[in-house]
Amino acid sequence: MKATINNCLTRYIDVGSPNAIPIIFIHGFPFSHKMWNFPGGQIDVLSSTNRVIAYDIRGHGESEVGTGHYSIELFVDDLFALMDHLHIPKAIICGLSMGGYIALRAVERNPERILGLVLCDTRSEADGNEAKIRRANGIKFIQTNGMKFYAQDYVKIVFAPSSFESHPESIKLIQSVVERTASTSIFGTLLALAARTDTTSSLPNITCPTLILVGEKDNLTPINASQAMNKVIPGSTIVIIPNAGHISNMENPSEFNKYLVEFVSQFKQEIVTV
Repeated sequence: MKATINNCLTRYIDVGSPNAIPIIFIHGFPFSHKMWNFPGGQIDVLSSTNRVIAYDIRGHGESEVGTGHYSIELFVDDLFALMDHLHIPKAIICGLSMGGYIALRAVERNPERILGLVLCDTRSEADGNEAKIRRANGIKFIQTNGMKFYAQDYVKIVFAPSSFESHPESIKLIQSVVERTASTSIFGTLLALAARTDTTSSLPNITCPTLILVGEKDNLTPINASQAMNKVIPGSTIVIIPNAGHISNMENPSEFNKYLVEFVSQFKQEIVTV
């Protein structure tokens, strides 16, 4: 489905029981909702018990690129606007990497709209100088070499080496999604990521149930970043996903899904819509 959300034509899926607890999946950079929507994936597993929404962040997947003038604040505005459009007053939010940055800022801004948090392969800290330079170098690389070579290099960074043998279909899918992403969107999102706020100080204020999942071989947002969040988010649970890198939900979906389903099942399966 597509709808104009916060002045942006947005691609999303909305499946499962409309009266069940909604869970909204927010993808990482520079992916699309397809990272959750594959055989045996998270949408497959939860659509029989929950209302499941997954969308393409503006500029990604099949959503409108627009000006490319992005910020995490704008992405959070889009999330709440999508919830309003779908008449969802509150939901469980599951975000991976960039999706986690959006989720963390969303719960900081409007905690009353978040039933539960699933933070996957993400961190609360803002970019340091080294990370900002790395993002700037990513822009220069694309300007010089194009999206095809950027996509080929990017999958080598986000997937664990073993995944190239165990999950070649996931590598192919993500590489294809990245390659088709508009360079304007990539540039705008890299700048938005580099400029995002640090949400670490707000972590002790999170009162909703929180699950933290991280791949044991994640080199982009390593285990210690997840452990740091776990220490200060009250009552949070952390699980290290074996045999997985930065995209742990695709690299070890059975293990990822086991803990995700267990977490979601604690919520009473009814919700009042607005």
